Amino acid sequence: MSLDLKEYTDLITGKAKSAVKQIRTLSTLTKNIVLRNLAEEIIKEKDNIIKENKKDLEEAKKKNLSSALIDRLELNEKRIISLSNSVIEISNLEDPIGKVVRGMTLPNGLDLITKQVPLGVILVIYESRPNVTIDVAALAFKSGNVAILRGGSEAIFSNIILCNIFKNILKKNNITEDGVLFVDKTDRSHMIPLLKKSSIIDLVVPRGGEALIQFVTENSSIPVVKHDKGVCNLYVDDKADFELALNVIINSKLQRTGVCNALENLIVHENFPFKNDLLIALEKAGVKLLIDENFKNSFIHLPIATEEDYFTEFLDERLSVKSVRDIHSALEFIEKFSSGHTEVILSNDQNSIDLFLHSLDSAALFVNCSSRFHDGGEFGLGAEVGISTGKLHVRGPMGLQHLTTTTTHLRGNGQVRS
Repeated sequence: MSLDLKEYTDLITGKAKSAVKQIRTLSTLTKNIVLRNLAEEIIKEKDNIIKENKKDLEEAKKKNLSSALIDRLELNEKRIISLSNSVIEISNLEDPIGKVVRGMTLPNGLDLITKQVPLGVILVIYESRPNVTIDVAALAFKSGNVAILRGGSEAIFSNIILCNIFKNILKKNNITEDGVLFVDKTDRSHMIPLLKKSSIIDLVVPRGGEALIQFVTENSSIPVVKHDKGVCNLYVDDKADFELALNVIINSKLQRTGVCNALENLIVHENFPFKNDLLIALEKAGVKLLIDENFKNSFIHLPIATEEDYFTEFLDERLSVKSVRDIHSALEFIEKFSSGHTEVILSNDQNSIDLFLHSLDSAALFVNCSSRFHDGGEFGLGAEVGISTGKLHVRGPMGLQHLTTTTTHLRGNGQVRS
């Protein structure tokens, strides 16, 4: 580690350590005022945000990044308004800090209260999507935490302006601007010393591709909550409704392809009476199908899906299709290929639905609705740090309450333990 690298790490973590002393003590009213000011400022700075975002988009096109990545990068007027609205939603959420989760008087007369408190300093490492900068910073701030944000090089201009907008709002409200910090060094080597700062950073949240998740997990000395890829599966039972199935699958796959809750594998019961009609309609809608051998006679023009395809998060219009003889085969397929993100069943048979829900172990299991609903905003969380595919300490959308821990207060009048 070079001296410059160490100095940079010590500087940014030192700022975080100092800032958290103030941020954790802010009242709910103060935090909400700041967030509402931030929401207003995002709209005021809309043109400047779009200007900086265009720099990232131009670089992305020069580097021939995929259409999915470019879609994730873009901040148009609609998305900026949505970003502002999400900040307002966070300001309207109940503040979890100070909430009593357990209270009692012990037999020895001691009064015990366990309540929620901030985690402290959170390092979030993410790729592509600049909206994460505001979503995470706002959630961390509302829950009394300091966020150290490390976005990808592909969104550097967008991330910097968004972070600076937040910093300026903090200053205007006489709050330390170090309440949110941004790592402007895009070289991966700068991540390693940060991942070793367990004395200051309390939690690391990586959200992105497999390579990023693996890198963080292997190098971190700090607890990690992984927000891994989304290989989402949807099973069409033999007793599913055709129109419902078509609408749900199109929405799951095409409503926005470059996100982790988009559908990647379609599993169809071989006795579903409209299976060919379903694939024909999906093709017409713009889905690029990869089929298994059972469909080959009817769709000779379509490529065959490989085992690697079934493991792949495409993040585009491609959709791998698998034909199965029964629900048990569908469950075996999902257990093998799923990333533990979202699984969907489309069926009118309650026995099939119950078996599906009781057999699988993923962050979310949906019945007769789109996989696209697996989202913090849709779950009423206002926004999310990301969607955790692990099991500790949060699973699924990571929201405001998941950025807290607990402390216990005991009040006595001289009791001693015998």
